[in-house]
Amino acid sequence: MDPLFLFSLPRSGSTFCQRILAAHSDISTVNEPHFLLPFLFSNKDWAVRSTYNHHYASFAVQDFCNTLPNGEEDYLNEIKELALRLYHKSAPEQGGRYFLDKTPKYHFIVEDIIKLFPEGKFIFLWRHPLSVVASIMQTWRAGGWNTFHFDVDLYQGIDQLIRAYIENQNEVCAIRYEDVVLEPEKTWKYVFEYLDLPFEPEILDNFSEIKLEGRVTDPNSKKEAYQSIQEAPLHKWKQIMSNPLRKSWSRRYLKWLGEERLAIMGYKLQDLLAEVDALPTNSNHFMTDLYRMPLGSAYHLFELQLMGRKYKKWRSGERFYLHY
Repeated sequence: MDPLFLFSLPRSGSTFCQRILAAHSDISTVNEPHFLLPFLFSNKDWAVRSTYNHHYASFAVQDFCNTLPNGEEDYLNEIKELALRLYHKSAPEQGGRYFLDKTPKYHFIVEDIIKLFPEGKFIFLWRHPLSVVASIMQTWRAGGWNTFHFDVDLYQGIDQLIRAYIENQNEVCAIRYEDVVLEPEKTWKYVFEYLDLPFEPEILDNFSEIKLEGRVTDPNSKKEAYQSIQEAPLHKWKQIMSNPLRKSWSRRYLKWLGEERLAIMGYKLQDLLAEVDALPTNSNHFMTDLYRMPLGSAYHLFELQLMGRKYKKWRSGERFYLHY
């Protein structure tokens, strides 16, 4: 069973695409495995905070790799073989040619995954950047401002995905969520040609029968609106991003992405800016945005989410410790 990866930011339509892919007779999948994250971070001395001091432990892993006949290559090959065995065991009855691992946070290790699985197939899924932002707010705060929880995705994540795509564009496949919705047959024929699989038209109807169970899943996946291909999600961002503060933020974010990155994703900066300018301005969420937008800086500086978890431990009588 060959590995197949779907790379995207959270709220890019990846679960929707995963279900369409899983409806094919030659593709197996499960919810969001995630397990490659800790394995491929184990020898990195950055970006992980833990009670066991990951920074120090990564040095030990690196030293251990130096004792192996082929160094880090042996270590990574063992991780690869473990992953392939687990993929095979997770869906032994379904079988098929590919096992699809769809884990949005893999943008942290996208380049590592592509190097680790040279025989694999890789699909990059892009979506209108403001649709992604609006979906994040709609999904986890009913339209309220919460992007500071996802800044690592919106900035570091998209940058890593684009760099990985540029470096490997001859070996990977890229699609846009908008094309999946507006031109589904054409888009999926292109994808399955890349996968060297026959296109099965019935998957565009049967994907609604695919069930992805687990605690880490798209909270919207069971809603009736997500059981068929619909154009409505393409325009929802316009209702959510239309107060003056959000329009200003949108312009800054789009300009940060810039013409080059957006062009790689299949969008034009000036067209997206024009869309923002054309939005009818309203006052929805304006008052709460006035304090929640600056709150994001405090979250980043003081790690308020981590402090909140420590506070809960203290309230329940548990000890809490430093995170290195």
